[in-house]
Amino acid sequence: MGWDVIQTDRAPRAIGTYSQAVRAGSLVFLSGQIPLDPATMALVSDEPRAQILQVFRNLQAVIEAAGGHFGQVVKLAVFLTDLAHFPLVNEVMAEFFTAPYPARSAIGVAALPRGALVEMDVILDLGVHS
Repeated sequence: MGWDVIQTDRAPRAIGTYSQAVRAGSLVFLSGQIPLDPATMALVSDEPRAQILQVFRNLQAVIEAAGGHFGQVVKLAVFLTDLAHFPLVNEVMAEFFTAPYPARSAIGVAALPRGALVEMDVILDLGVHS
């Protein structure tokens, strides 16, 4: 196939026809994570900061399952149903990342799966040693 599937029970299981992540060479492409509790598969909260924090925790679980860490994230995509929550993304992101920061995009969307307020995906390069 040319790539490997990454799977962990520490992050929400896929709720569709996709893998949590796939590895192709040194690159790992994580599917979008929404703020689901991995144990219950329910949204952790209606509160934006709590949702953003859970998304980063879910990403961390998949990144670690791939053998990586946040210092190897080269690209972060953020999808928000309300761009007014973007300062919270920066605040919580600072708890998980240190400089140099990855490239990032932020996109306002009308809706996300399960009524989530935020979804994020990342590209990880396991060849980066930071």
